[in-house]
Amino acid sequence: MADRLNRKEYQQTLPGKRISAGCLLFDEAGRLLIVKPIYKEGWEIPGGTVMANESPLAGCVREVAEELGLTRRPLRLLVVDFADETKDRTESLSFIFDGGVLPAVEIASIRLPPKELSEYRVLSPEQAMALLNRRLARRVRRALGARVSGTVLYLEEEKSPWASE
Repeated sequence: MADRLNRKEYQQTLPGKRISAGCLLFDEAGRLLIVKPIYKEGWEIPGGTVMANESPLAGCVREVAEELGLTRRPLRLLVVDFADETKDRTESLSFIFDGGVLPAVEIASIRLPPKELSEYRVLSPEQAMALLNRRLARRVRRALGARVSGTVLYLEEEKSPWASE
């Protein structure tokens, strides 16, 4: 028992990473749903920070419920992306899941949290990606490809020697 406690104490001294989980949600015409946060510039896919002791999948389900008022379990993982630390942000792992197709009645039932999101749009993937920041657009573009091919991708940002583009 003491060995387990020491192991956990040691593990608690190790560095942590920011983790986020997002979800690609589509309408019946194949258009992508994106959301506009009020606390920063640009557009995002539904999702957000994974909390302590929460899995990326559980974080994604929670964020979609909080942001859209929808209870959905994603179909599968599409992308895991590692981003190095920069002068503006800490290192992170980002997960993107396939949320599947939302029927029109479900899209009509979306309720945005007014203190977090100002609007949502359902756009062609190309139109949606034009509104996303460069890093997220790259991640979403690769996730769309993984969705079509039935694969799961691991990505790293361009500056990494292991970058995959």
